[in-house]
Amino acid sequence: MKPGGGGEGGSEPLFGTGALEELDEANDDLTDSEESIFSGLEESGSDSITDEEEEEDRDSSAEEKPEGLLRPGKSVEKELQSCEKEGGTPTDQEPPLGNEYEEDSSDEEDIRNTVGNIPMEWYEEFPHIGYNLDGKKIFKPIHTKDELDKFLEKMENPDYWRTVQDKMTGVDVKLTDEQVELVNRLQRGQFGDVNFNPYEPAVDFFSSQVMIHPVTNRPADKRSFIPSLIEKEKVSRLVHAIKMGWIKPRKPKEDTPSFYDLWAHEDPNSILGRHKMHVPAPKLPLPGHEESYNPPPEYLPTEEEKLSWDLQEPSERKLNFLPQRFDCLRRVPAYPRFIHERFERCLDLYLCPRQRKMRVNVDPEDLIPKLPKPQDLQPFPSVQSLVYRGHTGSDDGTVKFWEISTARCLKTLPVQGVVKSVAWNPSPTLCLVGIAVEQSVLLVNPGLGDKLLCGATDQLLEAFVPPEEERPQPVRWEEASGEEHSRGVRLIVRHGKPVKQVTWHRKGDYLATVVSDNSHLQVLIHQASKRWSQAPFRRSKGQVQRVLFHPLRPYFFVATQRFVRVYNLLKQELTKKLLTNCKWLSSMAVHPGGDNLICGSYDSKLAWFDLDLSTKPYRVLRHHKAALRAVAFHPHYPLFASGSDDGSVIVCHGTVYNDLLQNPLLVPVKVLKGHALTHDLGVLDVAFHPSQPWLFSAGADATIRLFT
Repeated sequence: MKPGGGGEGGSEPLFGTGALEELDEANDDLTDSEESIFSGLEESGSDSITDEEEEEDRDSSAEEKPEGLLRPGKSVEKELQSCEKEGGTPTDQEPPLGNEYEEDSSDEEDIRNTVGNIPMEWYEEFPHIGYNLDGKKIFKPIHTKDELDKFLEKMENPDYWRTVQDKMTGVDVKLTDEQVELVNRLQRGQFGDVNFNPYEPAVDFFSSQVMIHPVTNRPADKRSFIPSLIEKEKVSRLVHAIKMGWIKPRKPKEDTPSFYDLWAHEDPNSILGRHKMHVPAPKLPLPGHEESYNPPPEYLPTEEEKLSWDLQEPSERKLNFLPQRFDCLRRVPAYPRFIHERFERCLDLYLCPRQRKMRVNVDPEDLIPKLPKPQDLQPFPSVQSLVYRGHTGSDDGTVKFWEISTARCLKTLPVQGVVKSVAWNPSPTLCLVGIAVEQSVLLVNPGLGDKLLCGATDQLLEAFVPPEEERPQPVRWEEASGEEHSRGVRLIVRHGKPVKQVTWHRKGDYLATVVSDNSHLQVLIHQASKRWSQAPFRRSKGQVQRVLFHPLRPYFFVATQRFVRVYNLLKQELTKKLLTNCKWLSSMAVHPGGDNLICGSYDSKLAWFDLDLSTKPYRVLRHHKAALRAVAFHPHYPLFASGSDDGSVIVCHGTVYNDLLQNPLLVPVKVLKGHALTHDLGVLDVAFHPSQPWLFSAGADATIRLFT
């Protein structure tokens, strides 16, 4: 074959004798090795003719116009045999020019794959995909693409999303825009044809009019004129069954309506019985003097009352009408709101709840929690043993030191002002008392008890060496001298505002004070050994009521009116914020274990907090009838007490378990009374004995009482 281009060799035969022999040998080789001639399915590395060579063959053949061109799908031998029968070489006769696709009977792209119209899933487990026209297997293409090649093709080929594989030929086909639109329409549940209207008006095939001509012109069957023997046999069987009584005629249906009794199968002894749940209809109130056509004069409204009645809302009026007066009954006009009231009456009748509310019969004793008996929780203070009298009033300007066992006043310290708070130093190695008087805090060594202990306390306070550079402080430290020193006063801490509380740290060197102020200087922490004071907060969080040091850890409790904030002194950050659910806190105390806290409030509530459990109260006790003034924990016994303005002290048993899964046990065990109310004030402060189950209470009646 010439390599195309022009030329005058158009009349030369396409295949010579040598070429035919080579083709026969090649054909035999293909048959022996069963090589695939699957059109276009081989990969680029196969032995088939390349696309460029095929294009050159087509160009050259089109220009030369060969006479003996093979038809597609026919072998060379069959072509030669047909030429020999016609009596000549393949190039002797010239086929008539016509449409080269006339013999195509398949719509597929590759007409050599004659697999037929069968599911291609049948060939999934076979190496071939069908058969050609000669009956030889057409093998599947060797897909050498791995996942990486597929991914690269997906990334690089912009038409990857619209490329599908033809299962009949194995060729990747790129969908056109019309085909993509067709797929989208089918996925949306629409019809494939854009012009198809699924909502066209229906045309009845059988119209309501009787037509002359039949729908079909089919002649009638012969069996439509001859009686059926099978039906005759069936009818005879039915007649015999009716005669024998096996088949009975159907009874005529009764048209009478059937009613069902809903309460027919109801238990008469049930609580929800019908006779027990009957609720009578609401009755109309009987008419009074206002409804009369001739009411008494005192029931007739004045002009001002009529004007105010007109200005009121209909729901706020006591009466729906204004009383009027008529001479006689026949002068009374028709009531204008008659239909409206009848309608409201009908609404009342059918909207009335017809179910009676069930009363739950519960024994009140079952609602009380099962608590241990107070006798099993002893010891706790129950009897008033001693009364310490000596103060002339709550603001007499003196501090008295008493002996507990004899109720004898050992020492009286006069101070210049009203005493707001007194606190003993908790350290066993110091004998020191902090006293809040007006705008000062006095550190007093009373000189009572062990003389060595008192001397060691004085030596510790006198060992202070002032620093070279004086640092600015929010308060002023002064040493007592002269008469004050002889009374026991050692140091005076001057504040700018009145001091209302003083409390000590457990180690005895630090103390905290609360000042009546709204600035950030409300809370101050002082160190007695170094005579140094500081304000721990930069800004105010509200009016501070009480402060406390944690008994074990470096925590600091600050109680404002409604919240208790817990600060970590080492990290200098807020750890927790407790929500007390009280209107105004008055007092606060920490359990010796440090995991529980109680708060008293002026709205007569005592809130118990479990610090490990929640920021809300574990239990709120409302035992008192007046405002709580003081709360306290016992250092060793599981007891806590609260003093109130009702003149009573309530002692409660509060056991805290080591098991974190077990809640604390809170049991009120005793109500202690004895203080008389003075100016509506009762118990002002309570404190437990450090070692015995004894309780001290200070009242507004200028007495201190010991309960044992």
